[in-house]
Amino acid sequence: MARSHIARGADLIVVAGGDGTINEVIGGMAHSNVPLAILPGGTANVLATEMKLSRRLEHTASRLAEFRPQRISIGRLTCGNGTERHFLLMAGVGLDAHIVYNINAPLKARIGKLAYWVAGWSLLGRRLTEFAVQIDGRERQCSFALLSRVRNYGGDFEIARTVTLFDDSFEVVLFEGSNTLRYVKYFAGMVSNRLRGMRGVTVLHADRVILTTPGGRPVYVHVDGESAGRLPAEIRIVPDALTLMVPPEYARIAGHRPLVQPNHA
Repeated sequence: MARSHIARGADLIVVAGGDGTINEVIGGMAHSNVPLAILPGGTANVLATEMKLSRRLEHTASRLAEFRPQRISIGRLTCGNGTERHFLLMAGVGLDAHIVYNINAPLKARIGKLAYWVAGWSLLGRRLTEFAVQIDGRERQCSFALLSRVRNYGGDFEIARTVTLFDDSFEVVLFEGSNTLRYVKYFAGMVSNRLRGMRGVTVLHADRVILTTPGGRPVYVHVDGESAGRLPAEIRIVPDALTLMVPPEYARIAGHRPLVQPNHA
């Protein structure tokens, strides 16, 4: 729908929905010059939380004239079978993608994002599949890899803490260990902002990551909270790929100037 409207001359696409809906739309907007604006909805809406947008649609709609167009990079996932998917916020591999893949849809409809926490804690005591992550020629092993372009995670927490949508790289956070009990410690570190420097956690920045898995056990990938395939895969930055309408306070926080000043006529 977005692609067809752009082809017919639309000069702005406004999306009302959550991160999954926004993800679907940017698939039809990548590499165009048409700006994207959002009216927050959905289960968690990490993008709205990241940009400090009100979840009240009327309030955000009333502010759209203040927003500035900012050209940004996006991510691209390419799986081993050749399928590609663009994304705006993050890609998760391993633990959280396993949760997304197996989420109970009726439970999610009833209790929202709490369904993800129910699914996550139900994995305690189980073994996770470790996989290989190659960055700049060096290989590391982990059971959960987060490649993020935003600081917010799940609407409530921060894992990546030194990245914004205006950067041309991912903040890559790798969690080692096949025993899910280790994630109790990692969770505590996330809540207390002590992940950096914690044993078993590696934080890097990269614009291209190659992920592979040994053996036959599947390792899943999600993008922007939507199940998107399985390893092997390549995830990379696509520079200068999307124009996003951002509130002026988010642009100031990130230290970026808008492309153009808004037209107040």
